[in-house]
Amino acid sequence: MPLPTSPVIRRVRLGAELRQLRRREALTLEQVCDRLGWASTSKLSRIELGQSRPDLADVLDLLDIYKVPTPARDALIVIARDAATSRGWWKTLGEMSERQRTYAELEAGAADIVEYQPTVVPGLLQTPEYARVLVAAGAQLTPEVDVEAEVRARALRQEVLRRAYPPRYTAVLAAAVCEPGDLPVAVWREQLRHLVAVTGLSHVTVRLLPPGAAGGGLHPLTPYSCYAFPDPADPRTVMIEALTTDVRLATVLDVDRYERMTEALLAAALSAEETVTALARRAGE
Repeated sequence: MPLPTSPVIRRVRLGAELRQLRRREALTLEQVCDRLGWASTSKLSRIELGQSRPDLADVLDLLDIYKVPTPARDALIVIARDAATSRGWWKTLGEMSERQRTYAELEAGAADIVEYQPTVVPGLLQTPEYARVLVAAGAQLTPEVDVEAEVRARALRQEVLRRAYPPRYTAVLAAAVCEPGDLPVAVWREQLRHLVAVTGLSHVTVRLLPPGAAGGGLHPLTPYSCYAFPDPADPRTVMIEALTTDVRLATVLDVDRYERMTEALLAAALSAEETVTALARRAGE
């Protein structure tokens, strides 16, 4: 059975490959678009930047212009099909917001996911009640959000952890995540018990940073997620979560920095066994 792929990452990979081929042929964006009869360079620019879902016919035309031989051509066609695919469970729920869809597409094709959260439980580990409270709070800033649709979509995203070939998933949580804050006590307690239960999956690890732990002197203030993919040529990616939008990083330099940060946080965190004990104890208080 072929491993799943991430459409958003395959688009980035395809764009980088096509840009390299164009430059190898010493062609400008304008020259390529003139040969194809495209009205402007914006279409090609968006394909090369991985910002649009490519049409396979357009990719075939580009491969012809760049004189790409077999088997390199066949390999790029596979990537293009992955990048353009409309298959996948995230497509069954058109009401999923664009932000959540981006995370869903990254998660769908990941082999390894590591998430750091300083204040809330990550989306892949949230109970429906906990998610509903968070989404409803966020809806105060974005009233157009359909709270129930977002909660259902989050539940669909979580199926990635229970599929036949799930990613290895690690969540690094700051101590504040285990505090109830403004949550109803029943919701908070159920969420902590769910965290304990989900660690029963062999591919899921939760690590808790004890109070005062600073990850070797570094304590990120914003949540982030790191993704690696089955095909080592697909770019490792970091998503930084912000209030109204998210930042995606894919350069080797940026990703390496976040991976070093993650190593420092893991070194400062409780072990997986100590974390389960701490979460279970906290849920019983």
